[in-house]
Parts: sequence; structure tokens; C-alpha cells
Amino acid sequence: MKKEELIRKLGDIEWEDFEVKEASLEVPKNSWETVSSFSNTGGGWLVFGVQKTGKNFTITGVKHPEKTEQDFTNILRGEKFNVKITPDCRKHEFAEGTVLAFYIPLSDKKPVYFNTLANTFIRTASGDQRATKEEIDALYRDQAFGTKTSGIFPGSSVKDINDQSFKRYRDYLSRFNPAHPYNRLEKEEFLQKIRAISGGNLTFSGLFFFGKEDSIQGVIPDFRIDYLEIPGTSYSDASARYSFRIDEQENLWEYYFAIFDRLRRYLDLPFQLTSEGLAKEDYPQLNALREALVNLLMHADYYSAARPRIRVFDNRIEFFNPGALPKSLEQIMKEDISMPRNPIIAKLFRVVKLAENAGYGFDKMIDGWKEYTGTKPEFEQGQDFTKVTFHFVAKGVQAVTKSDDWLTVKKNLSDRLGDRLGDRLGDRLGENECKILEMMWVNPLVSIPEMAEKVGISTTAIENNIKKLKEKNVLERIGSTKAGHWKIMS
Repeated sequence: MKKEELIRKLGDIEWEDFEVKEASLEVPKNSWETVSSFSNTGGGWLVFGVQKTGKNFTITGVKHPEKTEQDFTNILRGEKFNVKITPDCRKHEFAEGTVLAFYIPLSDKKPVYFNTLANTFIRTASGDQRATKEEIDALYRDQAFGTKTSGIFPGSSVKDINDQSFKRYRDYLSRFNPAHPYNRLEKEEFLQKIRAISGGNLTFSGLFFFGKEDSIQGVIPDFRIDYLEIPGTSYSDASARYSFRIDEQENLWEYYFAIFDRLRRYLDLPFQLTSEGLAKEDYPQLNALREALVNLLMHADYYSAARPRIRVFDNRIEFFNPGALPKSLEQIMKEDISMPRNPIIAKLFRVVKLAENAGYGFDKMIDGWKEYTGTKPEFEQGQDFTKVTFHFVAKGVQAVTKSDDWLTVKKNLSDRLGDRLGDRLGDRLGENECKILEMMWVNPLVSIPEMAEKVGISTTAIENNIKKLKEKNVLERIGSTKAGHWKIMS
């Protein structure tokens, strides 16, 4: 840490990766809690010679900097901690005295604790918190990050593979990556190349991806991917706990198709044909959700007590993934780091071109969803989870109101739908019809009362306009009144 950066941070509140201690005469005892939390959570700077009062920082200086530095580093390299810690040490001179700064790196041998396992700490916001048993268990699993599902499932064989899932995978590969050399291989050689089996046994990744449900449940009794559609914006205002819950599937490959089929129903995807006569699948909003789904399946901690979960509310889709990322979100997005928790599962998706060769696909999620709604997905990272939320309506977008120029609204709508609107309807769409379609385009889940309020007419008038749009083959309702969505027709 350069002196200028230290001065800048002292002018702000305590950061998640930055903490000060007065330490004027000796190393404070509560320093060990911070060393543990930084080592377990994300690394950070521990600064001696600064006093914090409320939100204000005052440089007090360290009286004996050489002795303090030696005492501190000797303990980090001694027997007090369960692992050896090598900090980056800096010394800065101020008029008020000497300040010592130590960077404590994120450890690859977590959990890091002092004296006993009970003294395991994690960093939350700008404080050190004693880790719970569940959090310590997660730290132990993170110690094997990228290796646990690559291990061998003893006593398993090709007989534990679901033949239908394996055939479906090979058919998919031949269609979407026909030039791949794996297409020419026989079954067992194919499975060895993709590392689904090794030495005659399945890897855990191969089992989870292709395996029979009974074989997988023998390893993880509650193995599943939760997918819930909730008729409301939260559980508290939902008319039912859920309107749809996906059935348990045989394996991850089957979960992918079952969940993706449900997700695409929540998007407005105009029907278009490719030059080969196939239905077009290259839509940015669809790619964003596909990337989030594949990301979840590649990076989930399947040994966690929590289960990977997707929840579809009226106004958003949430992807909850048990298991922390190997580094901070900011660092991964900035450096395009590719460190999958389950590298073999990641390879299986990449072979069939359902995942990128590098990174976590954040750019595809961000750019695709922003093009669709005008808003970026929200990313949240915890000690033992990652969550991505896609909002259906762009934050800050002005709603259509009765004072809007309906011709402008119509032009915007026509631009979004291309020439289809003008070619088929000419000028046969009225003011309210255009405003209704505009709102449905922005938010396919918009309700009739919401539209009535924004347009400034009664719900009955909205219903009459919707009826006319359906008669003109412009509009279709997909699903039920409560759980369905609007689709603007091609």
C-alpha cells in the first residue's frame, strides 16, 4: 500500500479489506481476529499506528516500529496459527509518527485460525465475526476448491450412467459442435476424454452430470436443483407458496433442459428462422439467462447443505448458488479469471458450446440483460454463496402515462419490432393499444391494474383493448392469469 492510498483510505470509513489498530506500544490482541478473517475471506490491510474514533481516523504512530513489526511477523510465522502466514509489510512516516501496514493474503489452506478451531473468524462488511460451524465447514470445502468433484467415485462404473442422458449429450454435440473430434469416439473412450470416467470408475462430476438418479442419491441423498415460480414479488404477497416447482431430474444434464425450457417462457422471443430453416436461438436476453443457469450448474457447491436454487417472481429471476467464489466479484470481473469449482462439469458444458472458455460469463449476463430491459443484473457474494438477480423492468425507466405522445410510443414500439408492426397493421393501432404493447414489451408480466393506472383508463378499458389486440393476432397470453405473461406476436 502506497502512502497516498493509505491517506485516501484514512479519509473514508473502514473498508472491508482495511482495518486500523492503535498499537502504539505493542501488537493488540484483537489483531489475530483480523488476521484470521482476512486470511479466510478475501485478504486485506491491517494498519498499526492509527486510532479510530467513530468514523474518524487519527494517526498516533507506533512507538517502537521495528520491534512491533518483528513481534507481529514472528507470531504469524510461529505456532499460534494453524498455517504459516507471510504478510506484505510496509512502513510510512508521518509528522505524527510511524505507521505500519501489513497485507494479509487470502489463504489457500482455509480455515485459518489461532490456537483452536473455535478462533476462526470471517470478514463481514468492516468487522470480524466468529465463524459458525456451517461457515467453517464451507471453508474446509473451499480448501478443496476445483478438486472435490474431480475425484473418483469408488465402486462405480459405466452402468451408473443414464443411457438416455448420455445419448442426448452426444446428439447435442453432433448438432452444435459437429467438427469436434470427440464425435468420432466410442462410448468409453468418449467418457474418458471428457473425464467422466477414470480407470473404469466415474468421477463425481461424471456421476452428477450423466448419472442415474439412484446412483447420485447414494452419494448426496438430497441432490437436486430447486426451481420455483412464485406468483408475487415476494413470499409475503404471493397468492400461493409457488405456482410451479420442477420435478426432480435424473442428473445435471436433464436439469439444464428442464429449467431452461421454463426460463425461456418468461422472455419475449419473436419467432425468426435462421438460414438453415431452424428457429433462431440467439437472443441477448436468452443468452443472459442461459449463461446464468450454466454458471450455476458449473460452480455450485453440491456438498453444501444448501441446494442450488432458481426463483422466478413476478418482477425478477434469482439464481442462488451455494459456494463462494475463489476471489472477489470485482477481481474476477476485472481480470476475467476462470477458476470453476467443478472444472470437469465446466468442460462438459464447454464441449457442447454452452459455456465460454474463460471467465464466469458475467459480461454476457450483463450485456444481454441490459439490452433487453435497460438494467444490469445484480450480483451478490457472501461467505458461502453467490446470487444473481435479473429484474424484468429497468430501474429508472419512465412508465408510459396518459400524457405521453402516443405517436412517439408507437414509433418506439415499431422500432423494437422491426417492420412487422407497420407491414401487418398499417395505422390500425390506436393510442391506448400502442401504450399497452409498449408496457408489455418492457415488462411481459405487467398486470391489468398496473396498465390501467399508467395509461389512465379503467381496467375494463384495458381488457377491451387487449381483446382487440388478440383479435388482430398481435398479442397472446402465455400461461394462466396469475402466473403467465404477455407475448407480442410476430
